[in-house]
Parts: sequence; structure tokens; C-alpha cells
Amino acid sequence: MPSLPSTRDEPDTPDEPRPAQEPLTGPEGDLLEDSPPGVWVPDVLEGFERLTVPLEVDEEGPNVATLVRVARGPATGERAAGRLRHRVPVLYVHGWSDYFYNAPLARLFEEHGYAFHALDLRKYGRSLRPGQTPGWVQSLQVYDDEIGSALRLIAGDHPEPPVLMGHSTGGLTLSLWADRHPGRARALVLNSPWLEMQGSALVRLMAQAVLDPVARLQPKSFLRLPRVDHYWRSISDEAEGDWALHPLWRPRHSFEVPGGWLQAVMAGHARVASGLGLAEPVYVMLSDRTVFGTRWSEDMTAADVVLDVEVLAQRATRLGRHVTVVRHPGALHDVMASVEPIRRTAAREMFTWLGAYA
Repeated sequence: MPSLPSTRDEPDTPDEPRPAQEPLTGPEGDLLEDSPPGVWVPDVLEGFERLTVPLEVDEEGPNVATLVRVARGPATGERAAGRLRHRVPVLYVHGWSDYFYNAPLARLFEEHGYAFHALDLRKYGRSLRPGQTPGWVQSLQVYDDEIGSALRLIAGDHPEPPVLMGHSTGGLTLSLWADRHPGRARALVLNSPWLEMQGSALVRLMAQAVLDPVARLQPKSFLRLPRVDHYWRSISDEAEGDWALHPLWRPRHSFEVPGGWLQAVMAGHARVASGLGLAEPVYVMLSDRTVFGTRWSEDMTAADVVLDVEVLAQRATRLGRHVTVVRHPGALHDVMASVEPIRRTAAREMFTWLGAYA
């Protein structure tokens, strides 16, 4: 089973479910209200703005996603508007128990001439609403709704085919989306994409055999997984990292993991293992090593503490015919949230690749 953190203290085996609890809501003011239809409003990130994207209703009620971009200034004439329109758009999708907070990344893309947009998926971050189970879906294909809607909205301003950038589970989600929608993207940039379970496909198959009955009968029951905060500690400015994190949107011990959600992720892993055959060029950035453990160590400030990077590097070759894998010594699970010198190197190499292939 994955080493995803949980808010449970007991080191129970992950095949033991427990009943779904009350959905996470948090203190008053932590959950955002929808923006007026079609209206960009100031975001929680200074200098950014957000737009609510309405989605279909599910068993928990109405759903929304949220687009985020650098705030636009007043129009400066037809020539400037034309230059803005022909910038290549970028759509960024976060990972599990996460949201978009990396303002420097957005500004780097803008400085390099791209039109950067981030998408907080349904039931995450800016899109989490009262009464919802954080992160809950039973199929990653559900995200076709918000990804498609976001790209249509972006295309109204920037009609060029987009670069898709995803972190962790977001990288898996976008890879599967691109497989179902060939020719829609110009390139994929994947930041430590969760393409396979820790260990090997055999681990996934064994876990799936245990998980399937649970997920079928009680899909929203939370799995009992070890309580660790190593990833949060490596990135949060309240600990060893550099980033101010929202306590509800990127909690210290992660969202709890429903069995049905993990089953959906493993179905995506199986699809990748069978080979996607993407025609678009794919760029994969990873740390050079993984450090797992139940106790914190200083080594965790310079390694991926979430996923097995050796497995990811191997599995990346199943994405398509043109895949570039770059390893960054000392990088974190989110390469672009590592210390500044690593971020700078990673960005330089990424933009060089984009200039050549996208």
C-alpha cells in the first residue's frame, strides 16, 4: 500500500477500513465562496485572481473547480492584446491533499512568455466546499469535466494548444487525460508524477486484491495508514521548508484516504503500465533519491519522501515515444518546491526543453 499519510495515530494495516467521517470543513473563513459567474476575483495569493468553474452535482452536492492566474492589468492597446493572446497557455494541476500555492513558478512561466493558469480540482483547496469529503472521486476520469472546462475558458484568451503541467497525482491525471484526448496538448511537464505504487506493479496487484472488496462495499471508508508529516515538514515554512501553506488545503497530515479513491488511482497506474503511447513530448522531473521512514531525519530535506523515484523513472518510459527524464540531486517530492538553487536549475532545464520541443 502507498505511504500516504493519514490523520490516524494507530499503525493499523491499510486493509482495515473505518466508516466515513464527517466531511472536513475547518474554521470559518477557510472555505471560499464562488466567484460571480464569469468574473475573475482577487485570489488568496497576492497578485493573482481566481475564477469559479461550475461542475456537475454528485452525491455530496454541487461541485466547482477553480482557475487561478496572475492578475491581469488594464488593456494596453490592440498590439499588446494580440501579443498576450498568442502566448502559449500552461495549465497546472496539483496533487493529492494539495492546491496551487507556488506563485514564483507562475511568475517564471509568465516571464518566459507563457500564459500560466493553475486548476484547483473539485474538493481541493479553493474548490473545497462545506459538506464535501476532501479529494473524493471514484474515477480519475471524472476530472475530464474540469480540465475540459478550464481549457475551453483559457482558449478564449489563448487559443494555442496548451502545455499541461502536473505534480504527483496531478501528473497521473493529466497523463491519462492526454491519452483520452490525443492532439489536444502540445506537451506535458510532469513533476514527480505518481505513475506506480511504491515497489513495483506486483505491490499494486497485491494491494488491489485486498482493497477491491473494501472499495466496492464501502468506497468512502478511510484506510488506516501510518500517521506521518514528513512531506509537510519538508516544504512548510513552519518547519524545514520555504512555503506558507494553508492549514486546511494542505494539512500537516494530509487528507484521509478513501479506499475508493485509492482504487481509482491504482486503475490509473494499471493503465500507464500497459503503455499510453502519448504522441506529445513528455518531460519528467524527479529527485535523485527517495528516503522513506517512520521517523523524521534531516535526509528528508533533500529527497522525495512520498514516492519511489526509481519506480517512477522506470514507469515514465511507458507514457509515450518521446519521454525525457531529468533527475535533480537533493530535490523534494515537489521538485519546484525544493530549495531555491534546485528550483532555479530545474526551471532553467525545463524551459530549455520546452523551447526545443514545445
